[in-house]
Amino acid sequence: MIARDLESILEQVQNIAKGVVADNANDVDRQARWPEEAIRMLQKAGIAGLTVPAEYGGLGHGSFAVAQVCELLGQECGSTAMCFGMHCVGSAVLSAKATSDQQERFLHPIVAGEHLTTLSLSEAGTGSHFYIPSTQLDAISPQAYRINGTKTFVTNGNYADSYVVSTVAAGPDGPLGEFSCIVVPATSEGLEWGPPWSGMGMRGNSSRSLTLDNVEIERNNLLGEEGDQIWYVFQVVAPIFLMAMTGTYLGIASAALEEARVHLLKRQYKESGSGLSQVPVVQHRLGCLWGMLERTRRLCYHAAASFDAGEPDALPAVFTAKAEVADCAVAIVNEVMTLSGGQAYRDESRLHRLLRDARAAHVMAPTTDVLRTWTGRVLLGLPILGE
Repeated sequence: MIARDLESILEQVQNIAKGVVADNANDVDRQARWPEEAIRMLQKAGIAGLTVPAEYGGLGHGSFAVAQVCELLGQECGSTAMCFGMHCVGSAVLSAKATSDQQERFLHPIVAGEHLTTLSLSEAGTGSHFYIPSTQLDAISPQAYRINGTKTFVTNGNYADSYVVSTVAAGPDGPLGEFSCIVVPATSEGLEWGPPWSGMGMRGNSSRSLTLDNVEIERNNLLGEEGDQIWYVFQVVAPIFLMAMTGTYLGIASAALEEARVHLLKRQYKESGSGLSQVPVVQHRLGCLWGMLERTRRLCYHAAASFDAGEPDALPAVFTAKAEVADCAVAIVNEVMTLSGGQAYRDESRLHRLLRDARAAHVMAPTTDVLRTWTGRVLLGLPILGE
């Protein structure tokens, strides 16, 4: 049974977003620090099990809920939205084929707000092709594996309690995308973190590199079967991950639009007493931005709801949603910078942060170009992954 309906969850998230998330957003960005206060509050509120199935004690929601939660958080702090979104993705991957042992060790603590997880898929040599890892998973006994490799851009790096790590599951001539995922507890010996994240935007993500040096992991931490992780990529990782990012960037675009609206209502000309909001061309431009945001939001929510409902054409819609919201967020923040005039270029202004955060939308894997290509391949009846 779902403990709370989505409406009540969103109301609670909104309160947290307007409170602790907003209160700490500037410091998170300025100090490039992980948004611990907000993440802990979300856990304490019982929302950490958002994507854990109801039969495991979670809230039982999917990509539609993740998109809306991340939009609310993203309106106040993009880093917080991304950090919590990645926890939701990791939780969904852990839940998809969880054994009773994995339910007990990982899912129950997640639901209780006592365990934070995240994905660790990206590598320096693969770029946006995160589904082709080189990290090695070797069987060393009937009870254990050994992992060797280096991951990059691990959101929540060194703050999560577990990491869902992708590894090679076949030889170099094996099928494209055939790999495995295994849960690596943060307390495992042989984990070495790279330097703190220092990015232009999304500065609170703690998006760090992780080296796994002869890390021994119990076999019962393997998710599903060896080599079946490609199923996870397009049935779990892609929809939840892409909707977490989509919601985050919808929130950033929405926040920028509100900044423009408030500025236009406040800005007065001393010589005439008239306001900037009374200028027809300004009204027109604001209306265009609202239309861009609203049609993008409708596409994104439709894509998420379609996937959750199991509709056959949902996957290309999910791909397109993230690509479209990347275009939307960057375009809206750029235009709002222009509408807001010189004050928008003040160092550490809210728009300053929104502009830097929005620009990451295109480069976060899967990149906009990759998603457009995947969509085209689906429409042409071709395999999503291929030459």
